[in-house]
Amino acid sequence: MTFDNEVAARVAANGTNPALQADAKTLMESSFRAGYSYNFSWMGRPIIQYPQDIVAMQELIWRVQPDLIIETGIAHGGSLIFSAAMLELNAACGGPADARVLGIDIDIRSHNRKAIEAHPMMKRISMIEGSSIAQDVIDKVKAAASDKRSVLVCLDSNHTHAHVLDELRAYAPLVSVGSYCVVFDTIVEDLPDSLFPDRPWGPGDNPKTAVHEFLKTHAHVFEIDRAIDNKLLVSVAPDGYLRRVA
Repeated sequence: MTFDNEVAARVAANGTNPALQADAKTLMESSFRAGYSYNFSWMGRPIIQYPQDIVAMQELIWRVQPDLIIETGIAHGGSLIFSAAMLELNAACGGPADARVLGIDIDIRSHNRKAIEAHPMMKRISMIEGSSIAQDVIDKVKAAASDKRSVLVCLDSNHTHAHVLDELRAYAPLVSVGSYCVVFDTIVEDLPDSLFPDRPWGPGDNPKTAVHEFLKTHAHVFEIDRAIDNKLLVSVAPDGYLRRVA
């Protein structure tokens, strides 16, 4: 058996291991309460992600070799820097030489913009300030993606059901066959409502409910990559790694 086959067998076994699944769920809840995702940075910028999801994104970016990554939600810019750095590595290894990251945020704070613009990876980054579901913003993103061969999308802005569903309808069609639309913070559905006292989202109204609503009419185009969920176990995006299959 090859190493890759061994990995696939272990990952599949994770999906049928209730004790391991329960342990992962307990860790997700306790670590979420502790603000665990706020403890990490990428090349000097806060990334606000779990390390497991960072590794998963590295694997996808290497596999897909996108020439455009679209990200909704910028915050401190760590995810933009990460994606740009991965594209830089892909290019160094023979991937798309001019691949870029396009970030969208309704409010790019001036200090974050300055830090991002001063970063060496800025050479691969463009930013749009505005609502990700505003038609003028959607039109700009569609124009940027119009001549791209391989597009990967990451949704990580407002986490309400309605907003994420609108983002999926706007940006998922831009994803190339074989690539992914990654919907972050689907974990909200699996956590207690008490963890979101000051947020407009929570169990019943969040990215995961939007994903399942979207798939009611798009299951022939996108599928949840369960192998990624089973591999990571600890992730803010369960059911959120959507692979385009048609």
